[in-house]
Amino acid sequence: MFAEHTTDPDHVTAPHPCETWPDNGRGFRETLDRIGDKWSVLVIGILSRGPLRFGVLHRRVPGISQRMLTLTLRHLERDGVVTRTVYAEVPPRVEYELTPLGESLRATVHALAQWVTDHNTEIETARHRYDTT
Repeated sequence: MFAEHTTDPDHVTAPHPCETWPDNGRGFRETLDRIGDKWSVLVIGILSRGPLRFGVLHRRVPGISQRMLTLTLRHLERDGVVTRTVYAEVPPRVEYELTPLGESLRATVHALAQWVTDHNTEIETARHRYDTT
């Protein structure tokens, strides 16, 4: 667990990881932007069950356009989270799967999805309350 923040000069705590990144956190933000966006989280979660072809993946990611899925997969591939394998067949078959780095996100993505599932009603209630006041 993270150390508690305090203003007491006699109680020094270690800085939170978000406070200690070089370059003012640029790399940290870029990585979070990539792996933390809604489409990447869904793609990583769905690919955590094994490799899929583009069309199957597209059907399993609710609400994503083909263009956005293509862009998401390219970004995840660039970051080393997803690999793209092209099979020399007619017609060509292309599969996407998580790399070992992507696999290391499995538990985090599943925990986040479970948290959203567990707290969705509370969040919707809070949004409604906020929007009506």
